Order: sequence, then C-alpha cells, then structure tokens
Amino acid sequence: MSQPTVTIIVVPRERFQFARESLDSLYENTFVPFKLIYVDNNSPGKLQQHIEFQSLLRGFHVIRSQAYLSPNQARNLGLQHVTTPHVVFVDNDVIFTPGWLEKLVSCAEETGATVVGSLICQYQPVHTTVHCAGGTYMAPAAYSAFARGELNPYGTLDQTGGWKIQERTPYQNQPLAEVRDQLRRQPTGFVEFHAMLVRTAIFDRIGSLDEGFSCTKEYLDFCMMVTRAGGLIYLEPDSVVTFLTHPPAPALQWRDLPYFMLRWSDDWELSNLLHYQQKWGLQESSYFQKRYQKLGQRRRKVLIRPIAKKFAFLGKPATKWIEKQLFNLEKRFNRWFSKRHAKRLAVAQRISGLRQHLNNDIPKLAQPNVNPVTRQQTPSDESENHSLMQH
Repeated sequence: MSQPTVTIIVVPRERFQFARESLDSLYENTFVPFKLIYVDNNSPGKLQQHIEFQSLLRGFHVIRSQAYLSPNQARNLGLQHVTTPHVVFVDNDVIFTPGWLEKLVSCAEETGATVVGSLICQYQPVHTTVHCAGGTYMAPAAYSAFARGELNPYGTLDQTGGWKIQERTPYQNQPLAEVRDQLRRQPTGFVEFHAMLVRTAIFDRIGSLDEGFSCTKEYLDFCMMVTRAGGLIYLEPDSVVTFLTHPPAPALQWRDLPYFMLRWSDDWELSNLLHYQQKWGLQESSYFQKRYQKLGQRRRKVLIRPIAKKFAFLGKPATKWIEKQLFNLEKRFNRWFSKRHAKRLAVAQRISGLRQHLNNDIPKLAQPNVNPVTRQQTPSDESENHSLMQH
C-alpha cells in the first residue's frame, strides 16, 4: 500500500450529535490511503468512548481536549501533528459522497492549487441543496488590488484600508440537480472549512490559523491570507459533501447545549467580528452593523424560539413578548457562561504551561551509552489518546 499523502483533521462545528454518522460516512466513502487526526473537543462521555473504540479499530489518532475549543483552535491542535504534503479539514457533522477525497487531491495536483474546496450542500436529504460552490468577497477591482498586496482599494499608503466585504455565494439554496451542469472546476475567491484541502507548506508562509476567529468568517480570513501569499484557491464540484447543521437544523440535543452556547456566544461573536475588521482594515459596512445589532441570533432561533412557540395559543403578540423576555434572560446567562469558560481555560493553560516548565527543569536520569532505536509507528500508536488539558 502506498504511503498516505493526506491527513484529515476532524473538528466539531457546533455540536456532537452527528459525529458517529459523519465518521462512518468518511470511512465508507474514502478510497485512497489517508491519515486521520480526530480532535475530540470535550465530547460527552458515550461519544468519547465511541471515538476511542473507533480509533483502536481503525487506527487513527485522537487528541482530546478537556476544555471546549473554538474550531480554529481545534484545527491548529491537529495541525501540529501533520507530516503529509496535504491536510484536509472537515467538520464532525459532514456526510460524504464516494470519492470525495480523491477528487480534491486530483484537483490540487492537476492545477497546482494551494487550497481546494468541495461543493458543500446543506439539509436532508443530503447532497440535494447547494450551500457553497465557492464565492467572492470583494468587488473585482478591489479584489485585484487586495491580491496584489495593496494596503487599501485606493492604492494609497493609508493602512486603515477601507476594504469592503461583499460576500457572494452563487447557487446558494438552489437544488443541486438544477445547477449541476453550470458548476465547473475553477478558481474562486473562497471555499469553506466544511471540507477543505490545503497544501501543508502554506502554513510555513502564513503561520497557523488565526484563533481570533472563534465562530465566524474564519474561512474568509484564511482564504484572504492564502491570496495575499500568492496561493491559488479552487472549487472542485465533483467532490460533494453535506453538512447537517445549517439552520433550520434538527433539534439540538441537551448534551450539546454547553458547546453550542459557547460556540455562538455573544462574547465570541463580538470579539471575532471586531478582530476581523481590525486585522484587515474593513469598512464598517451594513453587514457588520447588522451583525453587531443581532448578536446571539443563532441561539435565539435554535434555543429560545422553539420554547416561545409553545405559547402560541396566547396569540402572536404574546408569543413574541415571551420570546423577547426569554432571550434577554438567556443573553445574561450566556455572558456569565462564556466568562466562566474563559477563566477555566486560562487556569488550565497556566497549569499546562507550569507542568511543561517543570518537566523541562527535571534533570534526566543517566542513561546507558547506547544508540537510540527508532520504532516504526503502529496502528496502536496512531490511536493513542492524548489529553490536552484538565479543568
């Protein structure tokens, strides 16, 4: 068997309820050799046991964090262990079509692309409704200036820039059967992290993924960095996957509530959007104004609105009032919850750093003067479960 040239990193998107189905689908529909790194982001107990068992059965590598991480933090954690020429990022709610990975690799090899994205679908039945077939995020003239490395669209030396984000995603929400003939392998402005192949060498040039992007637009930031570094981004529509949690998604399970609330928390979203604007010198466009005004809308739609609808018998005005009051209470709780997580994560990181410092200071015991032996890695080595941090 040939050596794998691809490492797949699986990270959670917003919940854990589809993780088993997604992992099974990955193995059932991937026909070329690959390495797998599964970042277990503090998953519930039964799922943790299932992932550990599957790692022993299938021979993949598990990295478990005892504290919730953002998707980019989880991707970076897995990226530290990648040794192959290509890495593929996928989320834990993705269902794959046969040959999806081979088509991504073929596109990269035949075009020289730095980044290749699958055609992403949404909803069930799977592979029927388009979510992302690539896209653009600036007007053509502004994008050309951005790709050339200009500081702003006007070609001046003003570093405050003024780039205007105008995200456009063609064919979104359209039936795949109706637009299939229009989709071609082609360069594009961005692809999304649901299923994205990257040449590993690009990280030597741009560094790791920006962890300031905790919950939104991390795919735009990454593609912008790749473009600024002179990389090529391609869409490969023959590689098709579907993610299962696009709103309106199936009902959230109680065990997924803590991570979902943190993943879409006001604190994470606000800091993420502010960081995005500051990093790239983006205009205070209507897009950002609306996002700032509607912090927490994902939680409102998924958590609060279903509860409020139970009072529909009181009439529409009363139902809306109840929803508003519940959301206000939830926002107060969400602020407390996200701050509590931040404190716990900071403590865990300090403890981890202290342990590393102590380990480095402990003198090694004298060893016999023998040549080191290099042991070939086995499937059991691949499946070793590493704990990142403790509460």
